[in-house]
Amino acid sequence: MTEDLGIQQLRSLLESPAAGATAGIRPPRPARAEGAPDGPAAPSFADILKESIKEVNALKLQADKAIEELASGQSGDIQGTIIAVEKADISFKLMMEVRSKIISAYQEVMGMQV
Repeated sequence: MTEDLGIQQLRSLLESPAAGATAGIRPPRPARAEGAPDGPAAPSFADILKESIKEVNALKLQADKAIEELASGQSGDIQGTIIAVEKADISFKLMMEVRSKIISAYQEVMGMQV
């Protein structure tokens, strides 16, 4: 069961470093200055989403391959096949939940009065 946080609760978590640390929220990294030496750049939000989608797709392809091998008789590992299918299913469901949260956050931001 997930717990939805309201704007005020999020704001209080972000303002209180101790509360944010216990909730698993990391403070934002400071932005690099223009003349700062090149270090490892933090991945963008879009990059993180793309990588996550690639991982979910890879799990789906592994599950498809395991099903194919089981059906063709190349493999007799029923448990491994079931585990691969469940991993793919759970990762897909998680991706869909994250998508729903992103859409919900976007709609909330678009509904704010400026």
